[in-house]
Parts: sequence; C-alpha cells; structure tokens
Amino acid sequence: MNDNISTSSQAGAESSKTPTIIGQRSDAIFFLVMGGLSGCFILLIVLLIIADVLFTSPNEFMKALIKPEIQAAFRLTILSCTAAAILSLWVATPLGYLLSRYRFPGRWLVDTIVDIPIVLPPLVLGLSLLILFHLKIGEWELEAWLRDRLGFPVTFRWPAVVLAQFSVACAFAVRTMRVTFDQINPRAEDVARTLGCSRGQAFMRIALPQAWRGMIAATTIAWARALGEFGPILVFAGATRMRTEVLSTTVFLELSIGQLDAAVAVSLLMVAMAVVVLVFLRFLGTGLNV
Repeated sequence: MNDNISTSSQAGAESSKTPTIIGQRSDAIFFLVMGGLSGCFILLIVLLIIADVLFTSPNEFMKALIKPEIQAAFRLTILSCTAAAILSLWVATPLGYLLSRYRFPGRWLVDTIVDIPIVLPPLVLGLSLLILFHLKIGEWELEAWLRDRLGFPVTFRWPAVVLAQFSVACAFAVRTMRVTFDQINPRAEDVARTLGCSRGQAFMRIALPQAWRGMIAATTIAWARALGEFGPILVFAGATRMRTEVLSTTVFLELSIGQLDAAVAVSLLMVAMAVVVLVFLRFLGTGLNV
C-alpha cells in the first residue's frame, strides 16, 4: 500500500515538473525571438552612428563646423526650431484640451485633419504651402498681400522655414497634449465649476498647472521634429545659403557639391542635438506617448 502511494506521488511530481520545463523552454524561445528582432533594429541604429563617427576625424569635424555657412545654418536652425516649438505649444494646448475633454460634432474630422501632416509626404506638404501662398483668387494673392500691405513676405525667406517646421511639429505637439489631458482627472475641474469658476478659469487654474510636464514634453518633441524637417523647407523656403539654410538642408547642399566630410559632420551634429532632446525627455519622465 505504501509502495503504491510513494510511486503515485513520484509520478505526480514528475508530471508537475514536465509542464514547468516545457514552459521554461517556451519562455526561452519567446525571449530569444523577441530579443533577436529588437536587437537587430537597435544594432542597425548603433552601426549607423558608428559608421558616421568612423568616417570623419575630429579635425575634419571641426573644420566643417567653423565654416560660416554652417554656422549661419546652425543659428537659423536653433531660432526657427524654437519659434516653431513655441507656436506649436500655443496651438496644441487648447486643441489637445478640446479633443480630450469634449465630444463635439465633427470631432472625428478634426482629429483626422490634425494627423494629415504626420502621414502626408513632406514634399507634398511643402508644395501645398507654396501653392497656398501663391494661389490667385481673382487679383488677390496671399504672398503679394503680405508683401505689399504688411511688408512681411514669407516664401523663400526665414518665415517660410518656421511655417514649414510648424506645420509638421504642431501635429506631434497636439498628440502629446491630448494624451496629457487624457491622463488628468477632470473631476477637479468639475468641482471648480460648481464652486463658481467658469470653464476658462477651471482650465487656467486647475487643468493647466497639472499639465506642465506634458507642455514641456510637447515643446521638446515639436522642437526635435522641427529639427529634422527637410522636404517642406526645401520646397517652400528653398536652401539659399546664409538666408534660408538650416542644418537639414546643409547636408543636402554639402552632398550636392561633393563635400561628404562636411555633410557627415553636420549629420553628427544633428544626431547629438537629437540625443540631447531625447535624454531631456527621459529625464523629465514623460516619455514619447503620442
């Protein structure tokens, strides 16, 4: 009797170990496949950066960066990206709030329109901006009106750079602000309204102070996205040296004249700027939840 009990208990123990071993093997295969696919992509990005670093030397890098054209492009890039990011925040904050809090007629259409600059080919966006400013309605033309009446021409000048960057960067900022307000409980705003606050006061005093991290993240993401813009700038603003040239178009111009070392140096500079932005976002602790 005892022998039968011990035999059955051993068989049960062995049978219970079998699923555990199978599960461990299955988990190992799972992590191997997932880690292998993920590692391939990460390795590709690392190899791209290493290739750029190995292609040029520190002397060539500094020689390229002290060129007056590249320094002018760097200054315009910083200023235009900052202007585009600030404009994006001004638009993204109210628009993200409305999309998050209210279900109004045509909301789905507004939501779709906001995403168009994200999925639209960059050259098409630049061409659309160019057509918008030069489209004639009778005798009236937007670019001519801005130039003659306000003395503020846009096309193929620095304002076109800011507008081209803003057109794309703002869409990313809107997504960030919408997620930010989605994560803020509206109950406090409702309580404030029952205590006599208007919608505007509840927004300014309750929602906005809680959204400061998202606002910083939206501004940073918009700035980083503006940094990488090329197609719309090339079509709408051109790539005139010392006038409308930014770092992204500098790479194109240097390649077009065979200055590969300078193009790689500017590329590394843009990579470094992008890394700084991403590290700042990670430090902020908001992530890229757009």
